[in-house]
Amino acid sequence: MTPGFVAALLFGLFLLFIILRVPVAFALALACIPVFFLEPRLTPILLLQEMFRSYNSFVLLAVPFFLLAANLMNAAGITDRLIRLSRALVGHLPGGLGHVNVVVSMFFAGISGSSTADAAGIGSLLIPQMKKEGFSASFSVAVTACSSVMGVVIPPSILMVVWGGLMSVSIGGLCLAGIIPGMLIAGAQMTTVYIYARRHGMGLHTRATFRELAGAFLGAALALMTPIIIVGGIVGGVFTPTEASVVAALYALFLGMVVYRTIGLKLLTEVLYDTGRFASIALFCIGTASAFGWILAYFKVPAALVSYVQAMDLGITEMGFAVAIAFLIIGCFIDAIPAIIILGTVLWPVTQSVGMHPIHFAMIGVISLAFGLVTPPYGLCLLISCSVAGISVKRVIKDVAIILAPMLAILALVIVFPSVSLWLPRLLMPQFVN
Repeated sequence: MTPGFVAALLFGLFLLFIILRVPVAFALALACIPVFFLEPRLTPILLLQEMFRSYNSFVLLAVPFFLLAANLMNAAGITDRLIRLSRALVGHLPGGLGHVNVVVSMFFAGISGSSTADAAGIGSLLIPQMKKEGFSASFSVAVTACSSVMGVVIPPSILMVVWGGLMSVSIGGLCLAGIIPGMLIAGAQMTTVYIYARRHGMGLHTRATFRELAGAFLGAALALMTPIIIVGGIVGGVFTPTEASVVAALYALFLGMVVYRTIGLKLLTEVLYDTGRFASIALFCIGTASAFGWILAYFKVPAALVSYVQAMDLGITEMGFAVAIAFLIIGCFIDAIPAIIILGTVLWPVTQSVGMHPIHFAMIGVISLAFGLVTPPYGLCLLISCSVAGISVKRVIKDVAIILAPMLAILALVIVFPSVSLWLPRLLMPQFVN
C-alpha cells in the first residue's frame, strides 16, 4: 500500500466515524483496524501494543497531575481571589468585567495549564455578573470561552509538556516561548472588549484604591507563586515537567487544605474522582492517536510529505501558514493532544526540511490548536461556557468570530516574525535554544 492510499484510508475512515458521531477516541482506533487486516505484515494485536507503549511514558504523568492542580485551585476558591485582583487592576475600564474575565484567565493559565478548567471555573462566576453589567449573553460566553484558550498558550501548559516529550523539544524553552504570544492574545481580547463596551455605551467604573489593590494582591499572592515555582523550576532545571505537575498539585492541595481551609475530605474525594474521570478520557484518546500516528510513520507518510514539500520549495513563512491551516482544521474535530500526536509528528520532519525552528513550529501548532477549543463541532471550552450560560452554540458563533479575528492576527504575527516566540527562550536559555 502506498503512503497516499494509507493516509486517504485512515483520514477518510476517521472523518466518516466522526460524521456518524462515534467518540473521537474510538473513531481513531476503528480507522486503524482495516489497515492491520489489509497489510499482511501487521496484526491487530499491534494496535494494543502501540497503545500500551504510548501509556508507558513518564512525561504523560504530567497530564493528570496538572488537571488535578487546576481542579484543586478551583475547589480551593483561588479563582475568587484571582477575580478580586483582576477587578482591582482593570475593573475600572469600560466594560470592566470583560477585562476582568480576560485578565483572570491569564492568571489562571499561569497556574493550571488547563483551558477547560478555566472555562468551567471562571465561566460559572463571571458570565452571570457580565450579563448584569450589560453584556449580552452571547458576548459574555464568547469572552469566557476565547479567553480560556490562554490556558494552553501561557505556561505551564499541558500541551507544551506533551509536545516537548513527543518531539524531544526543550519544555522549558516552550514555556518561555508561550509568554509573549499569550500576553499579545490577552491584549487583543481586551481591545475587542474595550471597543464593544464603547459601542454599547458602557462607562468607566470606580478605580480601586491603592489599599484595595494591595489587599487583593496579598490575597492572591500565594496562588500567583504557582507559575513562578513551576516555570522557574523547569527552566532552572530544578525538576522535570512531570515533577513540576506533582509540585503544582501538592502546592494547590496545601493552599486548599492548610492555608485557606476550603477543601475538606469530602470535597477532596470529589476532586480526585473528577480528575481521574477526565484524565482517563484524555489518556485513552492519546493511546488510540498514538496507534494512528504509528501507522502513518510505518507507511512513511511523513517522508512522502517531506518529498512533496521539498518539490514545492516553500519558505519558513509559507510553511508556517500551511502548518497553521492544518492544525486549525484538525482542531475543529479532535482534542489538541491527539492532534499533536497525529499531525504534529507527521509535520515535524516537514518543517525541519525547510529550516523552521522546533520551538517556532511548536508555538504555531499550540496556538492554532487553541482555536479548536472554541470552534465547532469540537469546541470543548465553547460547549462548557454555553452550558454554564444556558444558551445554544448557534447563538454565540458571531461573537466568537469577532473575538477570534484579532487572535488570528496574533497567530499570523507569530508565523511571520519567529522572534515573537523565540526571543525570550534565546535570552534566558541560550544553551538549549540556539
